[in-house]
Amino acid sequence: MAAIPPPPGTGRAAPPRGRRGRRWLGWGFVAPFMIVFALVFLAPIGYSIYLSLFRDRLIGGTSFVGLDNYVQAFQDGQFWSGLGRVALFLAVQVPIMLCIALLVALALDSGRLHGRKFFRITIFLPYAVPAVVATLMWGFMYGDRFGLVADINDAFGASLPNPLSPGLVLASIGNIVTWEFVGYNMLIFYSALHVVPRSLYEAAEIDGASQLRIVTSIKIPAIRGALVIATIFSIIGSFQLFNEPSILKPLAPNAITTYFTPNLYTYSLSFSGQQHNYAATVAIVMGVVTMIIAYVVQLRGMRKEA
Repeated sequence: MAAIPPPPGTGRAAPPRGRRGRRWLGWGFVAPFMIVFALVFLAPIGYSIYLSLFRDRLIGGTSFVGLDNYVQAFQDGQFWSGLGRVALFLAVQVPIMLCIALLVALALDSGRLHGRKFFRITIFLPYAVPAVVATLMWGFMYGDRFGLVADINDAFGASLPNPLSPGLVLASIGNIVTWEFVGYNMLIFYSALHVVPRSLYEAAEIDGASQLRIVTSIKIPAIRGALVIATIFSIIGSFQLFNEPSILKPLAPNAITTYFTPNLYTYSLSFSGQQHNYAATVAIVMGVVTMIIAYVVQLRGMRKEA
């Protein structure tokens, strides 16, 4: 039979109208997220960058200064003091918090802990307490003139050091943050452990592996992705430290300065010093520093996982 030629004007150049409609339909589903993302994320960052390029002067008003605000930030001793303080906080508090959360998750996952559901809820419960309430609660317990420390000193004739003194206030804040977020990180690790096949544990026990060997050779390597995620979240949270020192500042005015952390410094510059442009500069610098460190941790974690 002779082939019937296709009617004129037909071909494969133009996609069917239905396929083009589905393509636009996909963009329609994505559009609400893109609009919200642009409004609540991209627009504030863009406006902060715009503000950081200007400076308010007593004579002449607002003027364009280019990168002068960034040069000032890198030469600002108060900014570096706050950055060094949160870096020390990150280096000490985050490993302690993650280790405690990991130990608790391993204990709950072992199946040998009596009252597992009770302990799981109890440890996670502090995370449900608002940060303001938790900080106020611990702040009044720390008080050496009116709180728990003062009551212990009066009752036993002791002289416990003031947790809100300049030398101990950072450790006291670390204790509050650890108390708040151990349960949150424990839940991440505990959920990741539930994904690990139980057959691996049974095979290791048949081969004569001890519980410590199972933990170090199977469980921890299997949840390395969760460990990386929790570490990145903790790094971001450490560089964003604001609520705890801000709330404790009236209780410890001599220990917590306006530049105690970079975020507190930014807040003080903007709302107390009326230096909105320089505050935006410090915020942009801290955002870049946080992004770089979090990205490096993620790369190292992915490399080890691969």
